[in-house]
Amino acid sequence: MTSSPRPAVTGFEDPGPDTTERRLADLPDRVIEGDPRHETRIVHQSPDGRFLAGSWTSTPGRWRAFTGRDEVCVLTAGHVRLIAADGTAREFRAGDAFVIPDGFEGEWEVIETATKHFVIRDTTPGQTP
Repeated sequence: MTSSPRPAVTGFEDPGPDTTERRLADLPDRVIEGDPRHETRIVHQSPDGRFLAGSWTSTPGRWRAFTGRDEVCVLTAGHVRLIAADGTAREFRAGDAFVIPDGFEGEWEVIETATKHFVIRDTTPGQTP
């Protein structure tokens, strides 16, 4: 009997198969302030693309938050602020963990270059995060 290979456990520090860099100004409808640049390294993605985990680094700036996902974040470096549409703000620093639920409307502000580990569950049918 032949068995299919089992998935390996992945650490967030493991080299990922996919690292992307982007200048958020390439999405002009998102940027509010600054010229944030993001580097994202995916260490795991489900076969359907709707569940992924990895690490992300951003330079300072402020932008409209993405929607259509639940996200768990563990900040490993830096300082960020999340500002809800009603003006409520929460600040997080290295060592803090937080959840951004699907439906959150607001903004990300990176005050000091930040790195986070993240886990995202895409909630938008037919799209990948």
